[in-house]
Amino acid sequence: MIRLARVGARKQPHYRVVVIEKDRARNGRSIEVVGTYNPRTNPASVDLKSDRIAYWTSKGAQFSETVGKLVAKYKPATESAADASKPLTPAVAPTVAAAEPVAETEPIAAA
Repeated sequence: MIRLARVGARKQPHYRVVVIEKDRARNGRSIEVVGTYNPRTNPASVDLKSDRIAYWTSKGAQFSETVGKLVAKYKPATESAADASKPLTPAVAPTVAAAEPVAETEPIAAA
C-alpha cells in the first residue's frame, strides 16, 4: 500500500509518501520512501518519484485515499513536463486524399 507517514514536530505536519505493508502501523517500518508532502507551504509542496510509484503500482500496490488524490493532482504536471520535450506526433496519421482530376465540362448553353 502507498500511503502517508507523518513526520515533523507537533502542529507542524510533514509527510513521507511510503510503500508499506497494509497491516503495519501508520509510521511503521516502510519498504520504500517514494515522495514527500508538506501541506504547510503555500502552495503545498509535493515531491513524488513517479518512476518508483509506477513500479510499485505495477506490483499491485494500491493508493490510500489521500495519496490517490495527491498523485492525481500532481502527477499529470510531472508527465506533461516530460512530454513537452518529446516532439508532438499525431495519434492518427493524416490521410492524403488522392486528388482526382476534375473533368472539365463545357457549360451548358441555354438555348
